[in-house]
Amino acid sequence: MKKFIGLDVGDVRIGVAKCDPLGILATALEVIDRTKTNPVERIKEILDDEGTKKVVVGMPKSLDGTKKRQVEKVEEFVEELKKSIPNIQIIFVDERYTTTEAEHYLKNYSKKNGKERRKVVDMVAASIILQKYLDTLP
Repeated sequence: MKKFIGLDVGDVRIGVAKCDPLGILATALEVIDRTKTNPVERIKEILDDEGTKKVVVGMPKSLDGTKKRQVEKVEEFVEELKKSIPNIQIIFVDERYTTTEAEHYLKNYSKKNGKERRKVVDMVAASIILQKYLDTLP
């Protein structure tokens, strides 16, 4: 069984995706609002619910491949996860274009206001990050 959770880590929200038990298809799961919920605790709950410790995290490198401040923020968050969740396995995936891809997919999907649309974009971005990784598996 290949079960993974995907994360699109942002300053305000974290998009979360999960995959099917065979590790073939990623689907959007939820958005964690970091201003209202302890994201580490919520991710612990999700991992327990899904029965996995495997987490695919989008790494927001710049277009030239260098590390910017957002990469450091993601790394800091991942360190928090590692300290709080025993035996967690973190897999990093390049996510340079995921938000753009997610917005493209949702272009005609939603007429919701900007805040609500961004939540949907974050979930879809997380599923794109996870799907990119799943597509590399044998």
